[in-house]
Amino acid sequence: MHDDRPDPQTAATREVVMRYHFSWKARDIEAVLALYHSEVQYNDFFQNRSMGRDALREYLLATMPSGPEDFLEHNDRIRVDGDTAFIQYAISVAGGGTFRASEAITVRDGLIWRINEYALLVQPPAQPGKPASQRPAASRLGLSARQLGMLARDIEEYFQRSQPYLDPGLDLHQVASATGYTRNQISYLLNQMLGQSFYQYVNQARLQHLLGLLETAPPPVRIDELAFSAGFNSLSAFYRSFRQHTGLSPKAYLKQATADR
Repeated sequence: MHDDRPDPQTAATREVVMRYHFSWKARDIEAVLALYHSEVQYNDFFQNRSMGRDALREYLLATMPSGPEDFLEHNDRIRVDGDTAFIQYAISVAGGGTFRASEAITVRDGLIWRINEYALLVQPPAQPGKPASQRPAASRLGLSARQLGMLARDIEEYFQRSQPYLDPGLDLHQVASATGYTRNQISYLLNQMLGQSFYQYVNQARLQHLLGLLETAPPPVRIDELAFSAGFNSLSAFYRSFRQHTGLSPKAYLKQATADR
């Protein structure tokens, strides 16, 4: 006769893992640490890194969500079988691809004994004819998949909040110093994940700023002056960026915008 009663080990594992899951979402680091076995081993295969309990506080602080609505999206229910649970989620990268990630969590003696975390970057299609980047492998950057998602969000928020692109001399070193990331980490994000050089990213932000100015600029519009006020340091870079983004020359864009009013 078939026994439909739930497996006690599966039920016990589910209870521990759900506590872990909700403690993580609540950003309660002490509650999360309390659920780790003294012999816990955390394997982050994206970074090719293994950690014991002593290293996990620092790792958690660096990878926990910073707010209740973060960039991490669970795309399947938590599955539990015996002493192991499986969690699947996606990590969106602002302006770029998505990490598909999963964790296999093993429970022993009522505590989390082992976590194996995997992540795969699903990149947007490469531009035809674009040469391969020589940036370092992600595992050498010292960032997990979650941290790379945070990096994309932090850079985007920094540009929106502080508008550093208005400085015509802005360089990668200044952005790294202001955000606390390394130049290699930012370059990897832009080149490998967003498919842009640093200056393409900056000029795109300048152009968005300029397009906002055009909406309220009284006639006659002196678009060259607006370009310099938005941080462009050469008209050739401005015209090239403008056409790439809008498909029009500034003159044609202004003519169309005026006709639409």
